[in-house]
This record gives sequence, C-alpha cells and structure tokens, in this order.
Amino acid sequence: MNKKELFAMLPSVDEILGNSKIVSALIEYPRSLVLESVREAINTKRQLIINFNDEETNKIKIDLNEIIEDSLFILKINYSLSLKKVINGTGIVIHTNLGRSLLSDSIKEDLWITASRYSNLEYNLDEGQRGSRYTHLTNTIKRLTGAEDVLVVNNNAAAVLLVLSTMAKEKEVIVSRGELVEVGGSFRIPSIMTLSGANLVEVGATNKTHLKDYEEVITEKTAAIMKVHTSNYKILGFSESVELEELYKLSRKHNIPLIEDLGSGVFIDLSKYGLTYEPTVLDSIKKGVDVVTFSGDKMLGGPQAGIIIGKKEFIEKMKKNQLTRALRVDKLTICALESTLRMYLDEEKAIKNIPILKMLTYKIEELEKKASCLLEKIKKLNLDAKIKIEDGFSQVGGGSMPLEAIKSKIISIVPKNINVSTLEKKLRLSDSHIIARVSDNKYILDIRTIFEDEFDDIVKELGKALR
Repeated sequence: MNKKELFAMLPSVDEILGNSKIVSALIEYPRSLVLESVREAINTKRQLIINFNDEETNKIKIDLNEIIEDSLFILKINYSLSLKKVINGTGIVIHTNLGRSLLSDSIKEDLWITASRYSNLEYNLDEGQRGSRYTHLTNTIKRLTGAEDVLVVNNNAAAVLLVLSTMAKEKEVIVSRGELVEVGGSFRIPSIMTLSGANLVEVGATNKTHLKDYEEVITEKTAAIMKVHTSNYKILGFSESVELEELYKLSRKHNIPLIEDLGSGVFIDLSKYGLTYEPTVLDSIKKGVDVVTFSGDKMLGGPQAGIIIGKKEFIEKMKKNQLTRALRVDKLTICALESTLRMYLDEEKAIKNIPILKMLTYKIEELEKKASCLLEKIKKLNLDAKIKIEDGFSQVGGGSMPLEAIKSKIISIVPKNINVSTLEKKLRLSDSHIIARVSDNKYILDIRTIFEDEFDDIVKELGKALR
C-alpha cells in the first residue's frame, strides 16, 4: 500500500468526534481540548506515514480504534495537572525538589473552609471595620516564642530582603565571611543584601571570625549586626565563630540591633529524639536577638513562608515598607501556618501530627515494622527480582542538618530481567510517579518517607514494571 492510499485511510476529525467514546469525553472535558487531542492523534499517524520510506509503508496500519484510544490518551495527559503527587522513596525528609514540608492531614478542614468561604482576612470582627492580615498569627507566635510581634512574607529570602530594606537601607550591616551562604537556586545572602539597599561589611575569614572583627568595623554608618545560621553546610576542623550571647553584648554596647537569619526554623529541640542539636527560634529570642527570620516550609513543617519575629518597633516599620505589599502571603498560607503553629503548643501533638517531625523522629523499630509490611505485600507478586530489607540512612534535607545521617530501613530491589536504571525510569514515569534512589546497582526504597497508604500503589507499579 502506497503513501497516497494510507493518507486516504486517515479518518477525519468529524468521523472521530462521532465515536461514542469521544462523545462521552466531550461531556467530561472542554471541547477545544478534545479537538486538539484528536487532531494531534491524527497528525501523529500522518507524520508516521511521511517519515517511512515507500518500501516500508506496508508496516503501517491505519486503525480507527487505535487513533480513538490515542486521542483519549493524549486528552488525559493534556488535561492532567502539571503539579502531580509523587511517592518519595528517597529517604530525604524535606526534599527541596519534591515540595519540601508536608502539611498535616489534621488541618485539611481548616484550609478548605478558608479557601471555599469568606473569611475575616482583613476585617476586625470585634470593631466591625477593616483589620490587618498580619494579626492572625501574632498571639500564637507570642505564646511559642515570647516575641513582641510577627510578620509573614512569601519565603525566607523575602524576609531577609524586607528586614534589611527596612532597617539598613543605604547603611552598613556587619556579617561574618563564613556566614555568606547561598540559600539555593543561586540566591546568595550578599546578593539579597545588595538588592535591599544595605551595604555589606564582611568580617573575619571563611573559617574563623572573632568578636574583635565585628567591633573594629562598627561606625556611625552601622545599622545592624547580622548572624546567619549556616544550616545548609558546616565548616569543620580549624574554625571559630562568635556566639549570639557575645554579639548581643556588643550590639547593646554600641546601641545597634542584632538580626539573625536562622534559615530553617526549629521550634522543638530535636536532640531529645536522637538528632543533632539545632538552635531553636525560642533560643534566639531568649538570647536577645532583635529580629529573627526563618522558613515555614522546612523544619517547622508548614507552608512556604518567610517568618519575621522580634521587637515590635522594627516589625511595625516593616509593615509600612512598600515591599511588604509585594511580598505578602495569601489567606491559605496564613491559615496553614496558624494551624501548624497551633500544634506546637503541645509538643507531643506536634511530633505526632506534623509529618516532617514524625518522619524525623521515627524509632528504628517502627521503620522495621513498616518495611516488613511493604515487603510482605511485594513478595506476594512473586516477581523475578531479589528483594530484601536492609539497613540504610535517611537525610533531613531542605538545607538543614547537612551532616545528619539518620539510621533507617530500606527495601532493596535487584531485578533479573531488566537493569536497575530501566526499573527506576518505569516507576518514575508510572501513574504513581515513584521517586527513589539507585545505588550499588540496587533500586532502593527508603521506608522513612513513604506513607503506609502508598504501599498498595508501590506494589501495583512494581508488578507492572517487572512483569
């Protein structure tokens, strides 16, 4: 059969639109998208004919049902959300590429009510007049930290930008060279400072900074001393930095404010649960820091946000800064953050209900139990692969606790009929989008970051991939 005859056999768009399956699809999907998908399916066949040599055209079959199924498949892909749920089998708890922190199931109702109904976002119910969106978080954060006031913007980089723009524009801010970190995506503290209009004064060396280094550069142009917690890297060996207590005394001696960028905000001392100690937000306020900034979607376990707490006199000025309008958060972020912070009023409740904290504080016995449950389900498939539970290590992730390797349990899979990279690709592109690790020619699922209600999806996708 020659190309001309094959082109003649291609169905028209109207012919496909008359099919009962496509008619049903028109009820569910927008007509424009159905038409686009049908045309794409037909054009794919047309291009196939064009690309084949005349001698090879006998290999091409024009099947109406096949084109209809292709149209429906393309339609499903075109209509699906680009942002998809994935299964995190990497063991990286705060995975920057997979959405960072996970919100607690217990706040779903609060979020939905806020999203689907009117709210008092900027309305004072007591006074019956316009209010401020920034008041909704004040009481809870005051209880948790003792801070005088709070302001929330869309991420921590924005928080640092706003703080410096308000407190140090066209003035100098002193920072240790060892704390001039890159916060991710090539965004760096010096660049953010420049954008704010503040002038950076670097002191000390990369590995060592002394108190005298700060004091020697204080002038009438100095607006603040800033300490940046290096939560995403550590300098080991011959190193030294100045503690907050010393910087506090120095700031008071010269009557200049002390700012701290904690990066990843922690409200609970996790060393009680076997992790390395990380400075908490409460510690910073107790040590006299005037303004503290940190993220909402890292160790805190809330939505993406930059949280600024501290002295009321400084935060009131930030609220009046024109940048605040551009950086402000919406009602869903405020609701999710307040609902998450409220759990911290009861530490036991926070550990149990905030997914990030629960994952980080699992006991090894709990992980062993979870791993055994998943392995039992997988073994029922009798797959042609070597599958077993092994000891492994998880990571905190999210630029937090860079040296922390947390003992975990993993399920390792060595397929016999396909290579490991092929298995990884199949599971990543499956309907459940399973993201895992490949190491030592093994496909590795770290049980720490996998929810139990995802076990059946993993089993189903493994069955399809290895059969």
